[in-house]
Amino acid sequence: MLPLVRSWEILARPRREAAAENCPAAGKRRGREVREIGEGGEQEFLALERELAVLLRRARASSGEMAREVHPELEPAAYGLLVRLAETGRQRATDLAAYFGVGKATMSRQLRALDELGLIIRTPDPADGRASLVELTEEGGARFSRVRDARRAQYVRKLVDWDREEIAELARLLNQLNTSMGG
Repeated sequence: MLPLVRSWEILARPRREAAAENCPAAGKRRGREVREIGEGGEQEFLALERELAVLLRRARASSGEMAREVHPELEPAAYGLLVRLAETGRQRATDLAAYFGVGKATMSRQLRALDELGLIIRTPDPADGRASLVELTEEGGARFSRVRDARRAQYVRKLVDWDREEIAELARLLNQLNTSMGG
């Protein structure tokens, strides 16, 4: 039987094999062999895919609920912008777009909606007069903090049986995953 691969993998295979012949590091990642996933799959990757699918579905639903708690007209996708601005403070729209991996037009639309709701404010960037910096308004910060605190309390309740070390390890691994997937 043929191994299960995506069509782009079939097209990329000759380049990958040629690269492996010319470069000993090709075909390896961080010192580990990169293996093809065949018909049987690798159980750990199948389990990862399944659990991420469940997590992402729940996260989308949760973001929608939290967004509505911040403001009834807030788009669920924009909630992440509030999280980022609360963590980092003032930022350029282009930096936010790069962080989330979205285009400038998408970021502009989401920021315009947040601005219209009175949750963010734009100020001129002192380093570049053509650009502006985006930050939470006092009202936006207060609304976001209230929802974030309620969410954190929910995490505490749901993870009451977990050790703090397990929670820290999960956060570390999710950060590692996000970093790997981002580039």
